[in-house]
Amino acid sequence: MKPGFLDKLLARIDRIDPAEARQLLDRLVREKGFLEQVFEALHEGVIVLDEEGKITFINDAACRFFGIDADEAPGTPLTSRVPGLEWKSLAKPGKSVSRDLEIFYPENRFLNFYLSPITSEPAGEEPLGWVMLVRDLTITRQEAEQTLESERLNALTLLAAGVAHEIGNPLNSLDIHLQLMSRKLRKLPPGDRAPLQEHLTTARNEIQRLDTILKQFLQAVRPTTPHREHCVLTRVLQDALRLLEPELESRGIAVELDLDEDFPVLELDSGQFHQVFYNLIRNAFQAIGGKDGVIRIAAHANDFEATLSIEDNGTGIPPEQMGSLFEPYRTTKQSGTGLGLLIVRRVVREHGGEIEIQSEPGAGTRILIHLPRGPKPVRLLEAKPDVIDID
Repeated sequence: MKPGFLDKLLARIDRIDPAEARQLLDRLVREKGFLEQVFEALHEGVIVLDEEGKITFINDAACRFFGIDADEAPGTPLTSRVPGLEWKSLAKPGKSVSRDLEIFYPENRFLNFYLSPITSEPAGEEPLGWVMLVRDLTITRQEAEQTLESERLNALTLLAAGVAHEIGNPLNSLDIHLQLMSRKLRKLPPGDRAPLQEHLTTARNEIQRLDTILKQFLQAVRPTTPHREHCVLTRVLQDALRLLEPELESRGIAVELDLDEDFPVLELDSGQFHQVFYNLIRNAFQAIGGKDGVIRIAAHANDFEATLSIEDNGTGIPPEQMGSLFEPYRTTKQSGTGLGLLIVRRVVREHGGEIEIQSEPGAGTRILIHLPRGPKPVRLLEAKPDVIDID
């Protein structure tokens, strides 16, 4: 390092009174200890580096963020402890750098770091070292995503109210008039009735299809309160499977079940989960294009949660589509509405659970539903030492 305060002090040590020198050193030691205590108390990560990018100090927060051992870190290059960082592209004399990064070990986190040079007085061309401040943005990003999703659903809810009024009422009116036409058609001779009946049936089917789309849209965006009851979820799953059994057989798709016999009874809305399983199984066999199609369904539980998985060996989902699976009207099907997964996630989250999707192109898709086994018990926290009970 270039001459700093300590170097200048050592150069003049022979001209300083020994007692004064001891006082200065004691002061430096105290200030160093005080600063270390301050840095250790911070929730933000603090890393001090020399001019070559080697770690000279790292606090506990930074160690937790990057999974670094505090005892082994000093003297080692930062790039060896945080793979993926290029020191030469970051460390530019006279310039500070602020960047976001995503790390996957020891936990998946989103971080922001601010790298600033430490210069001497007067400022030299080369820095004496560097200081890096690291902030955890994971919760902030999650809150931003949740806020964006909430705003999107609020906008859809407002749109749903208009759709229900503008489309629902005309559909009901059309259906009533078609019923009246159907009664009059019965009075016509069979030869005249047949072609008109065919057109009438087509019109009623299209009205029914529009009504189904409208109901799906409202179900996807309208807040609902689950009607909870004691429910064996594996039975609900098998009921949905029986409903789809004819279509599965016609497509030659085999279904493999791995269901725990002692799967727990949960407090759920069985009707809503029947719709969830119907949507997911239907998506699974529609993703299987050729022969040898297999859908594997499993249900297991531990002391904390129940997990159900539906896996197919279909075409899989491209990586560029994984981030938009739950967005309305995003679908790869020609006749799909893109609301199925939105409805599924809404139902699962209203029951305190979460949905997870794993997929690779050409290797199929696996959907997991994680549900809590019950409400979490109350846990008393230890009282703080400075809390005083007043009678």
